[in-house]
Amino acid sequence: MKFSLKVVTTPMCEEIVKLAGISNYVVNKTPDSVGADIAVVLSETKLATKSIKIKLNTFSQIKESIEMLSEKFETSPLDYEIKEIVGSKKNRKIKVKVYSNFLKEIVKDMGFSVADKDYNFVVYPDYMKDNVVNEDVETVEIPSHKNVPLSAIERAEMRYNILEKRLCMKP
Repeated sequence: MKFSLKVVTTPMCEEIVKLAGISNYVVNKTPDSVGADIAVVLSETKLATKSIKIKLNTFSQIKESIEMLSEKFETSPLDYEIKEIVGSKKNRKIKVKVYSNFLKEIVKDMGFSVADKDYNFVVYPDYMKDNVVNEDVETVEIPSHKNVPLSAIERAEMRYNILEKRLCMKP
């Protein structure tokens, strides 16, 4: 897209827009309010403005989003480093009940088995704490929204590290 478009992104997506090599954009929490030609937003965001929706929950989603934006905007991505996650066979034996779709994606990416019964752990986002009741297994709360870094890469690293420490280190 070599022609001039007013590109708007949200603070949660800015890092990915920047890493995709897009240099001319505006950051605004509400892209509909600033007359964007196109907005780059998280996949669950509802907008009236034409938008490109990206997913940033897993390391592979982050990488795919950078590559896709770079291709669409005909830019060269900047250098960046993203972990490669390889779920171990040991992880597949660990069954996890998950209380949200975005965490389900991360849990699966790490190689754990998602289960609704006979599970070893419960993983939930902090905003669903009140929904987790009467669990007889260890629960793992994962920060979300205002309790996480704006950087998608730092956010993913933080969440993966919490899950790795809590789920993988058990005998």
